[in-house]
Amino acid sequence: MKKQGFTLIELLVVIAIIGLLSTLAVVALGNARTKARDAKRMSDLKQMQTALELYYTDKNSYPPGTAVDLGTTPAACLGSGGWGMTGCASAYMGTVPLDPSNPSEKYLYTAATNTYYINATLEGTVGSLGPGAIHLNQSGISGGVGP
Repeated sequence: MKKQGFTLIELLVVIAIIGLLSTLAVVALGNARTKARDAKRMSDLKQMQTALELYYTDKNSYPPGTAVDLGTTPAACLGSGGWGMTGCASAYMGTVPLDPSNPSEKYLYTAATNTYYINATLEGTVGSLGPGAIHLNQSGISGGVGP
């Protein structure tokens, strides 16, 4: 007489293998999410740089402001009058983006005479930039915080 089915040991081995594979998938998915959020941050900074350069071309200065939380009520858009709450006239940027993972971790804008800085924080490594504080100015993105 032949028994059909699986033994308890075979079932436990299969369950252990499935558990191991699912653990590896979750870890890989977490890394992919971190990279996606950092890519979004870099894209947001490049879009803001473009909008600020268009503003500078028209006004011959950058929008005024010190430690402005971008994407929030005082600076939800960028128009011909500078940072605004909503409905900016002649918008250079209709909606200023928020940080993709943590809205309380805002992009912080500060302008000087002919320069500006937008500070942000990376979770991982993007190109030559390591995790931590980065800043954008008219020259591009670099590590550390702006003055």
